[in-house]
Amino acid sequence: MAAPNLNEIHDFLVSLAYQAGDIITNALLDTNDTGSKKNSADLVTQYDRAVENMISSSLKNKYPDYVFHGEETYDPSHPLTDAPTFIVDPIDGTINFVHGFPHSCVSLGFAVGQVPTVGVVYNPSTKTLYSAIRGQGAFLNRETRLPLNHRISEPLSGLSNATISIEWGNERSGPNWQTKIRTFERLGQAKENGGAMVRAMRSLGSAALNICAVAAGTLDLYWEGGCWEWDVCAGWVILTEAGGMIVDGNPGSWKTTLDGRKYLAVRGAPQSGQKEIIEEFWGHVQGKLEY
Repeated sequence: MAAPNLNEIHDFLVSLAYQAGDIITNALLDTNDTGSKKNSADLVTQYDRAVENMISSSLKNKYPDYVFHGEETYDPSHPLTDAPTFIVDPIDGTINFVHGFPHSCVSLGFAVGQVPTVGVVYNPSTKTLYSAIRGQGAFLNRETRLPLNHRISEPLSGLSNATISIEWGNERSGPNWQTKIRTFERLGQAKENGGAMVRAMRSLGSAALNICAVAAGTLDLYWEGGCWEWDVCAGWVILTEAGGMIVDGNPGSWKTTLDGRKYLAVRGAPQSGQKEIIEEFWGHVQGKLEY
């Protein structure tokens, strides 16, 4: 098999993202067409399925030798392998989409050897496109290099000066839920009570867009447990090409895997503040995420 043409794949994914955006923006959503996969916080619509079907059909037609790995057709008996693989979330932020909150996207990733290699994330509500090819930089709307200019020279100077993103997830009981809740409390608490006193925490409902915001520098960190490879693959490339890092969401592991389901993302910075702020964050994680 010939080596993948990454630039061609990137451009094709961009075209598919725009087609998916047309489906999403023209949706006539009927709440009767909304179902749940696990509970009321884990929704799926006919448009999630329609977008994934369009994308998978197009990719299988153009790249029949590559594996397709999509959220709506995920089969746990076929885990991620080293084969060249398209990793797709048709609508990341489905709850936002259902409620008309303009913070959802199509997330199109391509991995080789389980390494995120091409990423395209498109929010059709705001007409915002993030994209990257490994080794070629990350861009906003294909023109503006990431991170954004006003954040390039701004160092990371501790959690008390950071705006971070966290998500509640759809698992609302058990040990992972307790780890999240206790960690959120510790992050927000005043320092005199043992907390981090972070400047602000945001919960915007889309893992892919959270990571892209870290890549852009509008968020400093993003901590998550429970999401999947299709939530993070595309954003991962964009973030690392913008000078950022993704490590394990649990303390101590500087190398995490694409399908690890627990992540800590930190933006690029002109100095060596990434390691310090990651270690500071890990010091406030209350428990261990198990997925």
